[in-house]
Amino acid sequence: MKIVIIGAGIAGLTAGIALKKFGYNVIIYEQVKEIRPVGAAISLWPNGVKCLNYLGLKEKVAALGGQMDHLSYVDGIHGDVMTAFSLMPLIQDSGQRPYPVSRAELQRMLMDEFGHENIHLGTKVIALEEHKNSVHFTFEDGRKDSADLLIGADGTHSMTRRYVLGEQVSRRYAGYVNWNGLVKASEEIAPQYQWTTYVADGKRVSLMPVSDGRFYFFFDVPLPVGLENNKQTYRSDLEDYFEGWCPQVQRLIQNIDVEKTNRVEIHDIEPFLKFYKGHVVLIGDAAHSTTPDIGQGGCQAMEDAIYLARALQVNSLGIVDALSRYQSKRNERAKEMVLRARKRCDITHMKDSDITQAWYSELRKEKGENIMKGILSNIIGNVLD
Repeated sequence: MKIVIIGAGIAGLTAGIALKKFGYNVIIYEQVKEIRPVGAAISLWPNGVKCLNYLGLKEKVAALGGQMDHLSYVDGIHGDVMTAFSLMPLIQDSGQRPYPVSRAELQRMLMDEFGHENIHLGTKVIALEEHKNSVHFTFEDGRKDSADLLIGADGTHSMTRRYVLGEQVSRRYAGYVNWNGLVKASEEIAPQYQWTTYVADGKRVSLMPVSDGRFYFFFDVPLPVGLENNKQTYRSDLEDYFEGWCPQVQRLIQNIDVEKTNRVEIHDIEPFLKFYKGHVVLIGDAAHSTTPDIGQGGCQAMEDAIYLARALQVNSLGIVDALSRYQSKRNERAKEMVLRARKRCDITHMKDSDITQAWYSELRKEKGENIMKGILSNIIGNVLD
């Protein structure tokens, strides 16, 4: 069976690795000429890490991951700790450490594992159609190809989603802008082995340890969509948005490299349950584009990839039957993750000030059990439980 994957992001590469291990002939087409991951880093919670462990990448992903032993929320204005606790109960319950990792390093590792010779960059698919039991597609330069199965891992602006659903769905602005990047870890900013989040006024500043003594950082600010995006003003913009915040946040702003900092307007897409049509199937953001507020976007993409590969391998009633089983296993879980992230987004970013202030008050009483219970509820139910 020849399988073509559209998109060389985390979803497409994970699916490609899994399918190759099962003996399939897999080719990946990616429209960009140079891979530049969107975002500086990614939170791999135990369900995502287990997917990579399953593919034989346990040591490699562990080498990329930061050691995150504790979690803490801090008052962004006054700098006092609202709650802090060990993550060891969560690690023990789930059977795996979470790993914040550099997105570029993760993607490079996945590309190396899949094999660069079967990744074709600068090849944009502009049209596709099905003939009997094969999918035929056309590239922007006029070339054509075909496959027994086409996997759409082409992200939030997916062309294959339009084919599967029969319409182009609109993205929904979540109401906030995110600046993110990597910075040298410093105890003057946050404890090195802790996920630290400063909160106040519906804004958020978060730091997570990644490998090689670095923090992944991000700033969230509720803002109108469509404001000017100018790297030269990133530092001054953040100084304005976080004026009066505690010294740790001010040090972080001064320490960032604005040229290597990303600015993203956060969107999601209304969940839908149709993940395939004929011999075309969706995975990752193409199937369930979400906000990053519960850290499950990449993890759910990996779950998609593993379950799809297993469905194709273990079932013998044909491609469509396997795709139907994949859809019924994944669509409700993915929908729930999108909606949970949306709910967390609204609480965190003060869509309703009373609800957000109540959350801040709850954080000061939190001992860790409720937060870890919430994280575990996202992890449980994955394909490798």
